[in-house]
Amino acid sequence: MKSEKGFSLIGVVIAMALVGIIAIAFLGGLANASKTLFIADERETAKDLAESQIEYVKNQDYIAALEGGEATYNNIDEPLGYAVMSINRNSETVEEIIGVPWDTQNNQPSTTDDGIQKVVVVIKHLGKEVIGLESYKVNR
Repeated sequence: MKSEKGFSLIGVVIAMALVGIIAIAFLGGLANASKTLFIADERETAKDLAESQIEYVKNQDYIAALEGGEATYNNIDEPLGYAVMSINRNSETVEEIIGVPWDTQNNQPSTTDDGIQKVVVVIKHLGKEVIGLESYKVNR
């Protein structure tokens, strides 16, 4: 019976193990690529949303803040799952878009509105902060 040709059981098991290891590595790479693509899409959407909100605020009329207060500007509509927020003078995240009167010489909030406000836009996706963008609104 030594003349019979074929594969041994050990050879088949080793070949199947190698194919399994290669398949697991390939599927792991696909899962990693999919997750990376999702994160990149989330960040790009958040960046575009933050830039749009900043431009929207800059195109609105200047709202003078009351003594020691802040100016509130309109929000844009955000996509499902995203939230457009801002930072107030106490460095707290708030749901409105806030213009904080700004002292440019000392780089800190001012108690009087001298015609320049710092606007910080924070974008959250599914409750997790994704990006923050800051700019200034000037009374022209």
